Amino acid sequence: MNLKKSILLIILILIVDQWSKIYIKTTFPLREGFEVFGWFKILFVENEGMAWGAKIPGDYGKLILTLFRLVAIVGIGYWLWDAARKKSPGVLLLAVALIFAGAFGNIIDSVFYGVIFDHSHGQVATMFPEGGGYGTLLHGKVVDMFSFSFFNPVFNVADASISTGVGILLVFNKKAFPKKPKPAVEEIPAVSQEEE
Repeated sequence: MNLKKSILLIILILIVDQWSKIYIKTTFPLREGFEVFGWFKILFVENEGMAWGAKIPGDYGKLILTLFRLVAIVGIGYWLWDAARKKSPGVLLLAVALIFAGAFGNIIDSVFYGVIFDHSHGQVATMFPEGGGYGTLLHGKVVDMFSFSFFNPVFNVADASISTGVGILLVFNKKAFPKKPKPAVEEIPAVSQEEE
């Protein structure tokens, strides 16, 4: 894995993530969906963008979260670029690319969805509605849709991408961050008493 392949992977994940979110948002009202299997269904929910649907309290909580995420994505992007520049192991590049793609996918929702969609309460949202969106720039809600009977939180492609990237780092930690060999110490030959 190199930087070019990492970027292609990021673009692919962003396309799938955003396509799935736009499809769900423009097809179902909030809290509706359909069953795929007895243990898996597509269920449209929205959240403020934190893990498990948590929310930062206060009038500026959502804004603070979105701004923090924008700073974090710059840091993750730098990490990816630096890892590629240093020719780090491919498993590290893969993991960081997955984390970057997922974080960026959810940031798109947080930054733009409040402006480009109207609300989904009891109705199917319209993209680019005439009366404006349900929120303002930086105040959008993240769209989630994958619901498993054995796993409580509902999540999306971006969340799965982040989780997979973190999982790769945990499972393949030694491959992602190999120990650099210690430089060999040259032995100084001992001086014999005859040479003195």
